[in-house]
Amino acid sequence: MTAPDAPDVPDAPTPAAPAEGVAEELAEFRSVDAQIALALEAAVRPRPVRVAISEAQGLLCAEEVVAEHALPGFDQAAVDGYAVRSVDVRTAGQEPVQLPVVGEIPAGSRQPRRLQPGQAVRVATGAPLPTLADAVVPTAYTDGHNAKVTVHKPVPSAGYVRRTGEDVQIGDVAVRQGDTIGSAQVGLLAAVGKAKVLVYPRPRVSIVSVGDELVDIDRTPSVGQVYDVNSYALAAAARDAGAEVSRVGIVASDPKRLREVVEGRLLMSEVVVVAGGAGGSSGDEVHAALSELGRIDMTRVAMHPGSVQGFGRLGPDAVPTFLIPGNPMSALVVFEVLVRPLIRAARGTRNPHRRMVGARLLSPITSTKGRKGFLRGQLLRDEGNGEYLVQPLGTSGAHLLASLAEANCLINIDEDLTEVAAGDEVKVTFLAQRG
Repeated sequence: MTAPDAPDVPDAPTPAAPAEGVAEELAEFRSVDAQIALALEAAVRPRPVRVAISEAQGLLCAEEVVAEHALPGFDQAAVDGYAVRSVDVRTAGQEPVQLPVVGEIPAGSRQPRRLQPGQAVRVATGAPLPTLADAVVPTAYTDGHNAKVTVHKPVPSAGYVRRTGEDVQIGDVAVRQGDTIGSAQVGLLAAVGKAKVLVYPRPRVSIVSVGDELVDIDRTPSVGQVYDVNSYALAAAARDAGAEVSRVGIVASDPKRLREVVEGRLLMSEVVVVAGGAGGSSGDEVHAALSELGRIDMTRVAMHPGSVQGFGRLGPDAVPTFLIPGNPMSALVVFEVLVRPLIRAARGTRNPHRRMVGARLLSPITSTKGRKGFLRGQLLRDEGNGEYLVQPLGTSGAHLLASLAEANCLINIDEDLTEVAAGDEVKVTFLAQRG
């Protein structure tokens, strides 16, 4: 059994919109789908910008790029050989045909040439054809001589020729609006003479870690202190989702300082994520400080790990802002389930959700009743029958970050299940990087 590549399966369904009066008291639970929909409603795509095609890779095209030049731009040789009139070599299959070679055209030549009936011109791959030539005889079909060539096989009209506009005609759409610009699209844009292209830039995401117990990784923690994991892990997750990331790092839980930092990030971000801003007394302080910038809805989402969360739209531009748990394992799961889809939607991705696949469980698992479980797993594929299998990793403990590093999927357990037996089929979200 081997770990699979990203499976080619149907897209996960888009969750239904939340019901009216979605704000709930902290003691109540909101469904995961309702919380996702609430976040997606706040997604704002950055305004398009025009960039050099060398900087457009990985971005979504924001315009229909119409070719102003044909590709190829002229009739050219597809192989090394001899440019001829096909009619002059039509009998070469019955007996060899000899033609005088009246010149040579290298690739890149700009000197016009005219071929007379019964003549040949030696051409290199990519060279423009002389006037009247309608075919190229490959060198392998000849004796290769330079003065008088003997042709042993005929070629049809247009044989071994790249015709003008064969790939792209003037007026064709070379790259469509909404297409992701990859290496092939960059090459096509260059081929049709497009130096710049209008694109949707990556949404800007700011990551803030809150906690007086946190120290950066270049320092040695004292008793009671821990390394700041969240700002690094969440920045990497946001980058993987396609964002332009600003890792703000550690901010002390002083309300005034936190408010100032977040207020500044709201001016230069499409999404703000505050880790350590949900749960406990510190969460209350964070909520109170940021509420001065707009409404932050603190709620319990029917999921585990990471039930206690906050979400709001802060500042004059109503920037989506997440308050998520400080526990790194919970923070990453909440980011995967809620923040990542918003980033993908802000990028303009047609379906912002990860793909899902059904897999047979290799070991039994337990889950919390009333909450949708997102449990770590290793997705495998049976090389015999192609069936997907999934092995749970670790326990349901929210603190087990190491097992998440080994996981390539999240096992999705419905709210009404507390136990799932080995051999049962479960839905899993594939976590392999997709860019």
